[in-house]
Amino acid sequence: MKRDVTPPLGRERLATVIRQAGTVLRPGDVAEVLGMDPGDAARLLYRWKQQGFLSRLTRGLYAAVPLESLGAGQGIENPWVLVPILFAPGYVGGWSAAEHWDLTEQVFRDVCVLTAQPVKRKVRVIGGTRFVLKSISESKVFGLKPSWEGRHKIQISDPARTLVDVLDDPTLGGGARQVADFLAVYLRSDFGDTTLLLEYADRLGNGAVFKRLGFLLEHQGLDPDGLQAVCRSRLSAGHALLDPSVASPRIVSKWRLRVTENWLVGRD
Repeated sequence: MKRDVTPPLGRERLATVIRQAGTVLRPGDVAEVLGMDPGDAARLLYRWKQQGFLSRLTRGLYAAVPLESLGAGQGIENPWVLVPILFAPGYVGGWSAAEHWDLTEQVFRDVCVLTAQPVKRKVRVIGGTRFVLKSISESKVFGLKPSWEGRHKIQISDPARTLVDVLDDPTLGGGARQVADFLAVYLRSDFGDTTLLLEYADRLGNGAVFKRLGFLLEHQGLDPDGLQAVCRSRLSAGHALLDPSVASPRIVSKWRLRVTENWLVGRD
């Protein structure tokens, strides 16, 4: 019986596709590089997958498997390349962006993504990577910096937008304690910009951002550029939770904020 193996020409074609389109492939990529019909390209991808040269990430999306025959141990070195492919319009944000900008020394395995697409499942595992998703309106996709990985343009929230996002939803930063640490590092860094921080917070339009920001600044004894007073002037009605993931019975009236008891230890 004749074995179904890819001849050298087939391996060369796959190597050509990977060099030009990257290690994450769709039928359209193969069709463009090889000048073939998309249907034939889809069948070729499936054949390469069956032969073990590609792994299937999700429907119509494949990744190169490390192959000595391709000359360079190919694989998904950066799972962020999947973000513009699967979740556009959207961006890498939250704890992932905080790690990218060195706002934290903690290493996060999951990738935090904010997307204007509807989100049916908050967590998706693709190619062995967990993507934690949050749906936002397309009008709130701003304050981003591009990063290129081959042909893939990955959008990442800039440092100020990263801070505003985790103040808007502290679960995106791993909780209020982490957010407090991000904030302190941001304000000490070369890219710490209180004007831009306020601009983004105003644009996002969630009054809880100013309540959390003001409280965390006061708690850490920080007040660059009179930022606490600015936050006080923007307080909205009602009481917000400092950390929505934690039951918070105590009220800090000054900041219209509900907190846990441990945040008040040592407070006058």
